[in-house]
Amino acid sequence: MSRRCELTGKGPMTGNNVSHANNKTRRRFLPNLNEVSLRSETLGRNVKLRISASALRSVDHRGGLDKFLAKAKDTELSDNALKIKKEIAKAQATA
Repeated sequence: MSRRCELTGKGPMTGNNVSHANNKTRRRFLPNLNEVSLRSETLGRNVKLRISASALRSVDHRGGLDKFLAKAKDTELSDNALKIKKEIAKAQATA
């Protein structure tokens, strides 16, 4: 399982550990990923996603998973999230 947020595409970054003596060694900064179940109002069911904590705040800020996915770019979404986005769009078109 990759260390990448399914909604925002946020992944590992690189940088330096800097000691007191100013020695620099390479390190990785991993995203704060959590396995969460988000409710889709349109589909009427829960969806399990592995997303970052900042993405979870963004979903809450935008008013839920359906609204977040509607505004999200397809290039940032994972295959699973893109599939859910298309299901929601199809359900909203028929309703």
